[in-house]
Amino acid sequence: MHEKNLNITAIPAFGDNYIWLLTAGGTTCAVVDPGAAEPVLERLEDQGLELRYILLTHHHPDHIGGVSGLLEKYAAQVYGPDDKRIPYTHHICREGESVSLPDLNTEFKVLEVPAHTRTHIAFYGENALFSGDTLFSIGCGRLFEGSPAEMQQSLDKLAELPAATRVYCAHEYTQSNCAFALAVEPENAALKARAAEVDRLRAAGEITLPTTLGDELAANPFMRTRAKSVLEAARKIDPAATPGSSTLAAIRVWKDRF
Repeated sequence: MHEKNLNITAIPAFGDNYIWLLTAGGTTCAVVDPGAAEPVLERLEDQGLELRYILLTHHHPDHIGGVSGLLEKYAAQVYGPDDKRIPYTHHICREGESVSLPDLNTEFKVLEVPAHTRTHIAFYGENALFSGDTLFSIGCGRLFEGSPAEMQQSLDKLAELPAATRVYCAHEYTQSNCAFALAVEPENAALKARAAEVDRLRAAGEITLPTTLGDELAANPFMRTRAKSVLEAARKIDPAATPGSSTLAAIRVWKDRF
């Protein structure tokens, strides 16, 4: 299947969450991280769609809270990480496995990307990455259950994907992330351009996603922890910071206080 046949649209929830809706020209669909059922049910009814697949990246309530309500109406198959905190997963997804969605004529590779949570996964395929709360546009998730080293490893894994990969993260945090990133790298031309684009999009009431992995590598400080400018900024927080995970640790602390 060609990537152009897969249509990905956002269903807003909770003010800054995005539930991603996947269709392929027919009446069946999938959703990623449905934290609430009602907005999904409304969208499916409006578009005459039948939910067949639910993909989950991690256990947080704003990502799984709508699953039970959706399963009351649809006999959908649920794919998610190996985590007992997600009680209704039909298919456990592990690193390197593929999730096949035959009704959409597509499949996604599973990537284990822990740190935000210990069992966090991402789904990659069709030139799209559903990164949950691991990678945001111009940011990364808080380290609730993992270490800076684990987050660095997870982001490094994502950085190996093609630069043209479209990143569909789960939150509209881009504008605030840009404000922080500009404090880290005020002279980064790619970042300044992205920040201006984001301001324009938000002023127009539009979403800032998807981003691309290439754009994140150029402008996201958490993807640039080995860049000299980011290292120098991190040393304002931790004078002993070195390229990689200790720089990520320093700027994550800074971001949490920002």
